[in-house]
Amino acid sequence: MELHPLTLPPLSTSGEVITFYSYKGGTGRTMALSNIAVLLARLQNATTPVLMIDWDLEAPGLHHYFADQQQEPRPGVLELFEHCREQLQHHRNGAALDDEDWAHDVLSTIDWGQYVTRVDQGSQLYLMRAGRFDDSYGERLAAMHWEELFYSCPALFRCFADRLSRHFRYVLVDSRTGRTDSAGICTTLLPRKLVVVFTPNRQSLEGVQALVARATTYRRSHEDEQRPLLVYPLPSRIEMGDSLQRAQWRRGDERLRILGYQPSFEELIRDCYGMQHLSLESYFDEVQLQQTRTFAYGEQVAVQLDQGGDRFSLTRTFEAFLAWLAPGYFPWQSHREIHLLSAIAEARRALEAGGGAGRAVPQPLARDLNLLGELYRREGKLRQALACFEESLVLRQRGLGEDHPDTLVSKTNLATALRLQGKLEEAQFLEECVVDARERLLGAEHFDTLAARSALAITMGLQGRLAEALAIQDAVIDTYMRLLGAEHLLTLSAKAARAELLLQRGDTEHARSVQEQVLAARKRLLGAEHADTLRSKTALAQTLVHMQELDAARSLLETVLHAHLRRLGPDHPETRKAREQLVELQLQLGMPAVELQPVHELHQNAAMDDYGDALVRPGRARSAAAANSLWSRSSDELVALDGYLSAPRTPSR
Repeated sequence: MELHPLTLPPLSTSGEVITFYSYKGGTGRTMALSNIAVLLARLQNATTPVLMIDWDLEAPGLHHYFADQQQEPRPGVLELFEHCREQLQHHRNGAALDDEDWAHDVLSTIDWGQYVTRVDQGSQLYLMRAGRFDDSYGERLAAMHWEELFYSCPALFRCFADRLSRHFRYVLVDSRTGRTDSAGICTTLLPRKLVVVFTPNRQSLEGVQALVARATTYRRSHEDEQRPLLVYPLPSRIEMGDSLQRAQWRRGDERLRILGYQPSFEELIRDCYGMQHLSLESYFDEVQLQQTRTFAYGEQVAVQLDQGGDRFSLTRTFEAFLAWLAPGYFPWQSHREIHLLSAIAEARRALEAGGGAGRAVPQPLARDLNLLGELYRREGKLRQALACFEESLVLRQRGLGEDHPDTLVSKTNLATALRLQGKLEEAQFLEECVVDARERLLGAEHFDTLAARSALAITMGLQGRLAEALAIQDAVIDTYMRLLGAEHLLTLSAKAARAELLLQRGDTEHARSVQEQVLAARKRLLGAEHADTLRSKTALAQTLVHMQELDAARSLLETVLHAHLRRLGPDHPETRKAREQLVELQLQLGMPAVELQPVHELHQNAAMDDYGDALVRPGRARSAAAANSLWSRSSDELVALDGYLSAPRTPSR
């Protein structure tokens, strides 16, 4: 053990404080912190300085995970703030300094290095213990009144965190449990990131959620503390062998009155951050700390012992959690998104560095940007999708040329994003370029050429050039019919696009007939709950709204919503969209937006089965203005997605 005070040079950019909190003991909070600290210290060829602080002063135990290096008594958190208290009591300089300057003045009298010990000779991993555990420790701890210390200098703890962040890339704080003054300091005043560790039981879950609500409210409401606070829920002690109970506690079970920690945290984070929609589905798919016999006893660091990192190991789980925590990605960002963002960031760094590695980067970077753009488009994040597609296209044009297949893929994707944003002239220009290139390189009847023409027809229809658009689409359908037959999936997709053009022209009867044919064929070929079948049901419901047959439209939308709830869950974007459409229609019918009742299994051989008995009831009269207002903003999106998902394309590149 080092007996001399520690000295570390300042970092070029400040680090960050991450607090680990649990409402109850026994969650594995300290174990989680220890493992994350070891992994962080290994970053950048083990040159990343990481400090662990044991602030659980009533039940200190972090030092036991690194016991071999902790033989000498050494001052820690308690002694450091005893010194701060003395300085505040005897050396205040009146009104000469404001609160923050005074805090820095007090902290400058303390050599923090004497409170910190290196605990790993293979990396820059350091520990600040709870304190010196002599005979007076308990008495001295009882005399430390954290609330009084805070009110005597409110900026003290924030400035303390800032000073340590100048020398350590990561400062990990092991907080006291429960609702105590020291826990409030650790969770509200110190961190930029807050990891709340909980076990799947109501008491643990409600405790950490209440703490999160208090901490985020404090940060928003106090002028001096309006700093970002990223919250990362960490379920722990999860029994992997009981899949039923694991699913019940994660997603909830109304019959057993279990709320489920995923929907509970989704609601909490939406409220705390003022967000309308978010999903933690991908995050909780990857982040659940499993219960293991090996590490149930004693203080062992799993990532030091279990370095194989296979998919059943705690090491793999901690590494998955670190993928969100270390770079600062939000927990509602999907695993796929953060993987692509990480790859893109690494490629950009290589580009900036130049050399041989930099010259090999542009096309893999363009591929990842294109994939990320497709992900954002599926999630409805059109602005982000557009930026990704634009950058991907520029890289491919520069490196591959205008007519390379990858360049044409980027042009097609960019055109679709532009169309969905209403930038129709720009979309048309790109789509005409793609059609011209496809015809020259592949021929007029190649499937990629036909898909490009169909996309151009959609854009022209939205521009009001319906006669030209229908002529193009009819020619595409004729070619598909001749080459593939009337019920091939590509033929059906082209027919669905044609029906949308007919609806835009006002030919609702003809549009409805085509949509019913497409729906019946898709149900027979793909199944009643396939994504394309559900899109057909939604498009047909839209046509029925235009025809004032609102009861029939409602019946269709109910089946779509039930299918999405079963297959995608309540928070998927498609489920939310279906619910919003149904609620809007229910309001037009004068019905309350009530919880849906289960529906009977639908037949799969005819579109008419989806109407139920709605068509035999007399339709209610509705104004044309009300009918035309429903979903008018998303009609192009339904057809665009239909064509996008069904059209022939090479794999995303």
